[in-house]
Amino acid sequence: MRLHTRHWGTGDRTALLVHGIMSDSRTWRRVGPALAERGYRVTAVDLRGHGGSPRGDYGIEHFADDLVDTLPTGADVIVGHSLGGLALSLAVDRLRPLRAVYSDPAWSSQNPEQALDPEVFASAKNISREHIVQFNPRWAAEDVDIEVATVADWDADTSYFLDGRPLTGFVPGRPVVPSLVQLADPSLLVGPADVELLRASGFEVRTVTGAGHTIHRDDFDGFMASLEGWI
Repeated sequence: MRLHTRHWGTGDRTALLVHGIMSDSRTWRRVGPALAERGYRVTAVDLRGHGGSPRGDYGIEHFADDLVDTLPTGADVIVGHSLGGLALSLAVDRLRPLRAVYSDPAWSSQNPEQALDPEVFASAKNISREHIVQFNPRWAAEDVDIEVATVADWDADTSYFLDGRPLTGFVPGRPVVPSLVQLADPSLLVGPADVELLRASGFEVRTVTGAGHTIHRDDFDGFMASLEGWI
């Protein structure tokens, strides 16, 4: 499936951005321009069921295949957040970027049934602006407004993308390309044992101190600083 895309910049290098569940390419409102200022031509997708992209079947393989159908191979860097990080990890061997960044990716959890209960995600379709602010007290007002808009455009059926499978089976055994795993503090998805395994298998792992799951909105400066050497 070809996905809706959003673009910034006209530089010689290519950066690709993949958002998490309930969001869309608008989540990168600060990251896209910042990368463009660094000389990148930036493309961000709306995953299927999100933003301006088509609806359809919702399995994790579909999200990964859509990235391959939409994005160019050989990009300088791809950043995937949460569900976007999981989808990227299943597509990276076909997209073959020079570098991959997984921002608090949906790979594992010490209690995956609780952390990724699809019914909880689906019920978030009715979340109010006040609750978004309560859950994300560090977000700028513009990010809250964008979240209200992206949730309105989101198909809540995407919440069932695992089809009953445990999230714990998706931690990559090795990096296909040089890869950074960027974690919230603490990460509710990638636990300490997984960090040890990731580092031992060749991933670089960095934590953004004090940041919540959506690192680029919780602490934009910390997010960008954590990417030094990778962008």
